[in-house]
Amino acid sequence: MSTLSLPRPNQGIWPGLFTAPRSPLRARIAESLFRNAVRTLPVTVRLPNGTTWGAGGPVMQLVRPAEFFHRLGADAKIGFGEAYMVGDWVSDELADVLAAFAARLSTLVPPGLQRMRRWAERRQTEVNDVAGSRQNIHRHYDLSNELFALFLDETMTYSSALFENRDVDLRTAQLRKIDGVLDHAGVRQGSRVLEIGTGWGALAIRAAERGATVTSLTISEQQRKLALDRVRDAGLHDRVTVELRDYREEHGQYDAVVSVEMIEAVGAEYWPEYFSVLDRVLAPGGRVGLQAITMPHDRMIASKASYTWIHKYVFPGGLIPSVRSIEESVRDHTRLRIVETRSFGHDYAETLRRWRDTFLTRWDEVADLGFDDTFRRMWEFYLAYSEAGFRVGYLGVQQFAMAERLGR
Repeated sequence: MSTLSLPRPNQGIWPGLFTAPRSPLRARIAESLFRNAVRTLPVTVRLPNGTTWGAGGPVMQLVRPAEFFHRLGADAKIGFGEAYMVGDWVSDELADVLAAFAARLSTLVPPGLQRMRRWAERRQTEVNDVAGSRQNIHRHYDLSNELFALFLDETMTYSSALFENRDVDLRTAQLRKIDGVLDHAGVRQGSRVLEIGTGWGALAIRAAERGATVTSLTISEQQRKLALDRVRDAGLHDRVTVELRDYREEHGQYDAVVSVEMIEAVGAEYWPEYFSVLDRVLAPGGRVGLQAITMPHDRMIASKASYTWIHKYVFPGGLIPSVRSIEESVRDHTRLRIVETRSFGHDYAETLRRWRDTFLTRWDEVADLGFDDTFRRMWEFYLAYSEAGFRVGYLGVQQFAMAERLGR
């Protein structure tokens, strides 16, 4: 039996979270599709009356089945996560439950209905022009520097770590990842480095410690403020400049360009411009070090215009590229070539697991910052959902080294 305290039905008010107009027919269809989908899944769906569905495995407890199926029927790609946010279902094994669903994500909905969904699903409307990008980034990265500090390691690195083994602490694994990107870009003493996407300054500091001079670009005011403080505390303010500037507005020349998990916020329509900028600002003989979350190309194409729970609550305007889309963008919009790659998706699953454990362990401190229980369930779902994707290979993470094409 679950040991979780079950949320009350009136909990869960959150900006944008509302109950859609009821449709008994859509709810019945959602229940039928859900029951059929979980029939062979390695999960146990437990109803309040003790009935169970599924092939057995981690427990997903339906607390308010009628409300759950109503949300699922209203919008399956958003309703499943919203139902967790308001407590319509709970689990002590959240990442395991989500991994079971993620492993069969492409087959959960019958093919005939998948073809019909394109006409009924909500479409993504956020844009990633200069103004839109600032607004999209603000909604996530400017939540609270203090919040991120509570669950990240002391480097304040918000991207996948690279573990030598699972006994390594997160700080060490994050620095190993950063060193991998810097090595790909050939950063050394005297290098002029451009970083696109500052985060909270860990990579810029590490590059400066190698003797490089760094210009780092961000469009998050909150991140820039803390990154400047961290650079100053490291005694590297003479080597690192952090600019509040969009990548499209950069016109300098650099020996190395680095960007870690920023391309996911660029948007497919702006990928040509993003890669053209990498090419334009790179000095002759220079190199690029890029880290990106990736997904299979067919899934990327299928989800390209979809509006999902992640877009609504976590990363508005985002699109995860495929390896193929990155390769094609480099080929078609730059004078560069990919000379080396590294893949480590399971390391991201481990990174996310550690973030989620720390977030939940330190929840009282998060709550003291003013975040409510709905936010706790939202953030827990986001971290577990992401972990599940990397565990089953639905998501990956890659590092790319790029250099000038031969003969150019």
